[in-house]
Amino acid sequence: MKILLVHPEFPITYWGFQYALPFTGAGAMLPPLGLITVAALLPQGWELRLADLNVRPLEDDAIRWADAVFVGGMLVQKDSMHAVMARARALDTRVVVGGPAPTTSPSEFAGADLIVEGEIEERIPELVAALEAPRGQVRLISKSKRTPSMLLSPTPRFDLLQLTDYDCMSIQMSRGCPYRCEFCDIIEIYGRVPRIKSTEQVLAEFEALRALGWHGGVFVVDDNFIGNRPAVKKLLPEVIAFQERHGYPFDFATEASVNLAEDDELVAQMVAAGFTQVFVGIESPSPEALQATQKTQNLRIDLLAAVEKLSTAGLEVMAGFILGFDQDGPEVFEAQRAYIQASPIPIAMAGLLMALPETQLWRRLVREDRLRGRSTGDQFGRPNFEPSLDEETLVAGYAKLLGQLYEPAAYYARCEAHVMRAQPVPGGSKIRFMDLVRLLKVMWVVGVVRPRRRHFWKLLFKTLRKARHNLRRAIVLTVMGEHMIRYTEDHVLPRLAQSVAEIRAERAAEAASAARKPRREVALLPAAARTAEVVGA
Repeated sequence: MKILLVHPEFPITYWGFQYALPFTGAGAMLPPLGLITVAALLPQGWELRLADLNVRPLEDDAIRWADAVFVGGMLVQKDSMHAVMARARALDTRVVVGGPAPTTSPSEFAGADLIVEGEIEERIPELVAALEAPRGQVRLISKSKRTPSMLLSPTPRFDLLQLTDYDCMSIQMSRGCPYRCEFCDIIEIYGRVPRIKSTEQVLAEFEALRALGWHGGVFVVDDNFIGNRPAVKKLLPEVIAFQERHGYPFDFATEASVNLAEDDELVAQMVAAGFTQVFVGIESPSPEALQATQKTQNLRIDLLAAVEKLSTAGLEVMAGFILGFDQDGPEVFEAQRAYIQASPIPIAMAGLLMALPETQLWRRLVREDRLRGRSTGDQFGRPNFEPSLDEETLVAGYAKLLGQLYEPAAYYARCEAHVMRAQPVPGGSKIRFMDLVRLLKVMWVVGVVRPRRRHFWKLLFKTLRKARHNLRRAIVLTVMGEHMIRYTEDHVLPRLAQSVAEIRAERAAEAASAARKPRREVALLPAAARTAEVVGA
């Protein structure tokens, strides 16, 4: 059987770093790890091809070649998924959909021949049987009641990738998170018991990448890298040994809960293993909001001190922040700005709260009759529920906050705070050829052409004087900043301004409609009747 694996297109987003890619020469930040993992599970005799629409367009001939098209993605990729499905149907090619979006919203993919919910490791025979059966009505492979062991997950088919298409590779060491954050869909999809691959599996994936010639960034896409701390502490010494044997070919980044900062041993192990970046969910400096959203792990730690500790150890902290909790008042915007600007957090991902399908938050809002509709995964429009805070205040305040965070002086100040603080890390100061190429591009584009050039030169010269070991960090942060600043200015702020205008127009229309309604004719009623009417109202 011939299978075409299609990775749908992402719209321009903060996470896509599309404006940074011209500096790197890559077409996309990350490869489609889910699809190449599925590819490794399929029968060995099947012919497989991969098409990543974030790198190049999909040709009709590729669809005609295939017996079936596999499409997997997230909610934010839904429009592209539907476009691929429509093209495959037009060419009479069977379509299989899977991934987070079909798992949480299967009804939105009724145009597929086969919908796969949840994880696939234990259900390949069911998938194969469905593909070999005659085509008929839409079939659903429902989510299993149990989560499969990660020991069943094979080394992804990295060989299907053109490695030069990507700025960074990705691997997965574990799935699941032990916490109970109300807004999170990860625990609904992958469960609250973290499952981890064996040391042998992880090292085999490293070796597969190294054998293909990959040297550079590797993003560990785990939901919470430290969800199973004992297992991670057992794994990391082997990762350190691998890195030392091969001259630190990889720079790792990952996601973890911010209470990582409480574990000095684990932080030291991660740095020694070559981790240089970690994304943490801080969400809010408000204890009331954190308590209500069940992110209680953040209440047991000084959030500012935690970030400073991780940054000093050599881990660049990227952080997520959310606005729109029921506990948020008009003061939340300045509280978020003050916390972020006081922290060495260059990349601060602030977004409006969205109710994702089948989360605890979603179910609560349904009970409270506050849900407006399904989330598209877009945090830069209006909330998909009725917020407690006045909606215009929320959206306008959010827009102002983003403008403040990605004003060039503010962004570069946070970069400087990290670069001056971060200690040297193994392999972190090594300048590769591509780093030099990137530096030359940055020096011309940012240092000469862009209006923010003075901030760049200030960071560069200060780094060369006081923290030369972090020159590579300064270059990377400059490149990332180009995306964050341009995307904020050119896309996000205009869209939020449009949302504010929509809210005002709706309110004006409601007020005009109310004004046109006839007033109640109470003046002609006898006084006793008017009194009775008022009392009964």
